[in-house]
Amino acid sequence: MFFVLCPRLLRRAFPLRVAVTFWLALFTPGLCFHISTGTIRVSWAEALAESLPARTDEAILTLDLAIEHALSGNPGLVEIKARAESMAAIPSQAGSLPDPTVNFDMLNVPTRSFDLRQEDMTMMGMSISQAIPFPGKLALREKIAEQEALAATDSVDEARLRLVREVKKNWWQLFYYDRALNLLDETERVFQQLIDITQAKYKVGKGTQQDVLLSQLELSKLKDEKLSLISMRHALSARFNALLDRVPEKPVQIPGEAEFKLPVLTESALQDKVLQIRPLFAQHRKMLDAALAKVDLAKQDFYPDFTVGAGYAFRQNTPTGQTRSDFANLQLSMNIPIYADRKQAKAVDQRQSELLQEQYALQDEHHKIRAEIAVKTAEYQHAKEKLLLLEHEIIPQAQQTVNSLLAGYQVSQTNFTDLLRTQLSLFQYQTQYWQALVNTQEILAELSAEVGEELSHD
Repeated sequence: MFFVLCPRLLRRAFPLRVAVTFWLALFTPGLCFHISTGTIRVSWAEALAESLPARTDEAILTLDLAIEHALSGNPGLVEIKARAESMAAIPSQAGSLPDPTVNFDMLNVPTRSFDLRQEDMTMMGMSISQAIPFPGKLALREKIAEQEALAATDSVDEARLRLVREVKKNWWQLFYYDRALNLLDETERVFQQLIDITQAKYKVGKGTQQDVLLSQLELSKLKDEKLSLISMRHALSARFNALLDRVPEKPVQIPGEAEFKLPVLTESALQDKVLQIRPLFAQHRKMLDAALAKVDLAKQDFYPDFTVGAGYAFRQNTPTGQTRSDFANLQLSMNIPIYADRKQAKAVDQRQSELLQEQYALQDEHHKIRAEIAVKTAEYQHAKEKLLLLEHEIIPQAQQTVNSLLAGYQVSQTNFTDLLRTQLSLFQYQTQYWQALVNTQEILAELSAEVGEELSHD
């Protein structure tokens, strides 16, 4: 079933021609929006207000295009990607043996003559040695590095979710500012016509100067509100450009048309998805695996590491020509953990505490995200209900009230203050409509980031 709110619902038959002109000025044929249970389409015929002139040299920045720019150029995301790539090179390093050591020696050289043939124990030698950790340590070190590298990859996906969320929220806020500015322009024209009506009645003695001054005051207040909106839009544009890696002063052109859905969401379904989909939980699980491996590695440090080596020493013949035998040697050494109570045992305690830290961090994140999903789901339902209430009840009722008061004012049967107050209320309800509309999309962006997948469909 389609629900439509457009000019044909907002215009009524008035006995006076000025009433028709009034509503045609307020609700132009270019403004029409359609709401269904699944789809909303907003279309505007005009671009921004006079304070935000359209620029033909700037591309229109759709939401998909903004997300694409942010994912390809945001410096913060690129930094996290570079960190993940650097950590991906660590596992093979951690799982490799230490580099062997090669020694070249001159042994027992007499300092008086430096003659290599004079003494029997003078020799030239070379040796090579290799440090070998206790079996199992290298595999554990490689496993730790692998899990941390995979966790860093998950952190890239998590950062991407956060970036997309911020781009969406900022884009929809800019969309709201543009719609609000357009609405202010339309309302200013309405109030200008009200001023013309009150002045015309005042000239013929059927109105009061108070009505003229009051309508002029409200028009000035609208202009002040417009200046505030323009200022807020400029500030938001600078922050939005920073997300997209663009210069802050670059104009941001948001399209006047947006198509999106309002999916039906259930909290239980979202809670079931989050543990399997959200990259943050995958990151915590990998860090938990790394913490478990660190505990095992700390326990392995109670066992010694070894160093094996081999060498060969060359001796020169004696001065008389007698040959001398060369020497060969083998080496095996190990470290002895005699300070285990103060060193290795404390390292095990440290790693176990770190393991508990990761376990509680995972549990804490789960509780926070579950609570956030519950809150945002409720906020989404309320915003959606408010949106439909404004469209189907409040705005049409306020519209009819203004119609009636305007018609009565033309024949001096209605107080101008009541007409003015009701007209301002109508403007506020229309603004609240756009706020509720944008609010639903911002909450959807936050829920998508919390769950870890796009929620723009049922």
